[in-house]
Amino acid sequence: MASSRRAALLLALPLAGCGWLTPGPTSSGLTLPARMAGAEGAAEPAWPDPEWWRGFGAPELDRLMAEAMQANNDMAAAAARILQADAQLRIAGAALLPTVDFAGQATRSQSGSVNTASVTGARTARVRVTSSDRIALSASYEIDFWGKNRAATEAAQLAATSARFAWATLMLTTQASVANTYFALLAFTEQLKLQRQNLEIAERVRQVIADRVTVGTGTGLDLAQQETVVAQQRAAIPPLVQQLEQNRNALGTLIGRPPEGIALAADVFTRVAVPRVMPGLPAEVLARRPDVLSAESDLAAAQASVVAARAALLPSVTLTGSGGYTSLALETLTRPSSLIFTLAAGIAQPIFEGGRLRGQVQFNEARAQELLATYRGAILAALVDTENALVGLRQATEQEALQAEAVRMAERAYAISEAQLRAGTIDLITLLNTQQTLFSARNTLTSARLARLQAAVGLFRALGGGWGNT
Repeated sequence: MASSRRAALLLALPLAGCGWLTPGPTSSGLTLPARMAGAEGAAEPAWPDPEWWRGFGAPELDRLMAEAMQANNDMAAAAARILQADAQLRIAGAALLPTVDFAGQATRSQSGSVNTASVTGARTARVRVTSSDRIALSASYEIDFWGKNRAATEAAQLAATSARFAWATLMLTTQASVANTYFALLAFTEQLKLQRQNLEIAERVRQVIADRVTVGTGTGLDLAQQETVVAQQRAAIPPLVQQLEQNRNALGTLIGRPPEGIALAADVFTRVAVPRVMPGLPAEVLARRPDVLSAESDLAAAQASVVAARAALLPSVTLTGSGGYTSLALETLTRPSSLIFTLAAGIAQPIFEGGRLRGQVQFNEARAQELLATYRGAILAALVDTENALVGLRQATEQEALQAEAVRMAERAYAISEAQLRAGTIDLITLLNTQQTLFSARNTLTSARLARLQAAVGLFRALGGGWGNT
């Protein structure tokens, strides 16, 4: 009786509420802001181009990006995951179609016995040979009455869609990494050049002081102080070489080839342009972010899996049939009298599974709750990422302009102090101060320009790159 009541209850579940076998909504429940806080006034949106990196005006970057799109190993692995998801979709979709099998069988058997005559003593053998031939087609089809198979197929379809969004997310990440690493490589090349120039300046001043010591107008302490400056400038070169080579190696990994063959043109860093880009409405930003769309697809797939798990608690109806020919003689196999067929309809209701089916429902429901939180987190992260990128680019642009002015002033001050030192009108301390100010200002300007370039790359990535325009 208990089993009968349970079965009746399960049959009544879809009638008690239509939403029980309907996927839940994929809405995040979050209220989006009316506009991006970091956007400048009411400026028209300037979305990234599909090949947004060309706006920097660096042909080397164009070539490196093309290589990365062809040879990056992480992207190749992501593409293989798309193929796997498509195969899983085909497997899941097969449950919506009937299965048809062909079977053929031919048998031959022989049996015999030996009889002994009592009078004559003669022995006789009697042999019996039998044969049987059979060909048949059989088909089976499960009526998807509760939508279990449709939900499972939908879940697989959404998983395949999510795999494509994941590939697009990785593509944007790879493109941004290539650009950032390329700019860092240019920056360290520029810093190394500046550091060697700083070393030349320090050595030139040391020679001036050495000449003054020779003629008695300078002291050994003055010379020792400048030699310390020379040693400090020389010691700053090896770390720059190390960072340069490490970024070259990282770039080789991104483009899928050994780094030894990567050679960059000289004096490119100061000529790289920063293209303009500006976001539109927050909802448009989210629609261009494949990571957000991937999280949404994952949530929808999990909700479809909940429906499939719930439907597995309900009865399943299966139609089966088979037909063919069977005969004891091959020549009579296709005669109408040899025709055989069977038709059957069956219904199966799970009664006791040790809690397995209920556990599967609970697992999928909890999984959907997890992915809802992940989806909300992806939306918030995308908005924060974009706001940070807008602020970062604006402040980095202002910092570079101010630092460029500081370098011009430091160069002018140093030129004056060096001339006055040669004329003997200032002491060494004044020269050392202007010298250190110049060295520091040059290095800071290079870092500020790198920060601006990487902030622009960050904004392109935050806006979904050009993926939304493809």
